[in-house]
Amino acid sequence: MENIQSDARCDGIRLRNQICFPLYACAKEVIRQYRRPLEALGLTYTQYIVMMVLWEQGDMTESALGHTVRLDSGTLTPLLKRLEKQGLIVRTHPQSRERKLFLSLTEEGMALRDRALEVPGQMNGCIDLPTEELMQLKTLLDKALTKMGRTRK
Repeated sequence: MENIQSDARCDGIRLRNQICFPLYACAKEVIRQYRRPLEALGLTYTQYIVMMVLWEQGDMTESALGHTVRLDSGTLTPLLKRLEKQGLIVRTHPQSRERKLFLSLTEEGMALRDRALEVPGQMNGCIDLPTEELMQLKTLLDKALTKMGRTRK
């Protein structure tokens, strides 16, 4: 097998030159660190993200939720079915708009919010950077997501 160490043409495919790899590895590690606090709530990380949106915004359509959390219906629908089976949400089809699926929190789903209030404190220090740098990182990631959203089809 030929090594690309000295071939400058291959700089674009060197792992150390990629922006996507540290983003991927960091996201994976953060999600791994969320596992323990979220297991106590009976949620996966993606379910937690969905629940945070519902706690913040209340009732909404599945499509609006998918847009907010950047998940397609193929990923979101099974996740919502599991949350419904757990008794945390209710999915309804209003008679006036059969094609739209509305999501509502149950009492149990709302009660889970109080237990979830502990999660941010448990995750404090997950990324060991000064607060100012964490805020800069978040700002840059938000900016990148916004710009990527403009080109997403």
